[in-house]
Amino acid sequence: MTTTTDAADPIRLAFMCVQNAGRSQMATAFAERERERRNLDDSMEILTGGTHPANHVHEGIIEVMREEGFDLSERTPRKITNEELHSCRYVATMGCSTLDVDKADATVDVRDWDLPDPHGEDIDTVRSIRDDIHQRVVNLFDELSDDSQLSATAN
Repeated sequence: MTTTTDAADPIRLAFMCVQNAGRSQMATAFAERERERRNLDDSMEILTGGTHPANHVHEGIIEVMREEGFDLSERTPRKITNEELHSCRYVATMGCSTLDVDKADATVDVRDWDLPDPHGEDIDTVRSIRDDIHQRVVNLFDELSDDSQLSATAN
């Protein structure tokens, strides 16, 4: 299935992993903040999900994100569908994807960030992964800022 988008449609960006309880939740929170900071609320939709979602966001993730001003305690991991992913322009996987999105739809730009799993790691390791994710999100938004379609929809 190939999805076409109208120039007025928001660009869809997804962050996904298997459990949607750690890395993808952190990436989503940072992306939501970047979207707001860059005044892109009307031109970008952010999705998150996992192939086999956990019951809750991991406690270590909640703790290190709280240090950055985010409260992820009320977020619930969710299943992301192939249809949702195929509707995206960009999909960032956290290094654990079990989906073949890149093979299924050439219009989806899939980025595999190949990040270590923070679940069960010591707090300093989780912070290091968090900081890596934050920088990757900022870099992605910097790249998207040069995208003519994003610039056109933000005006």
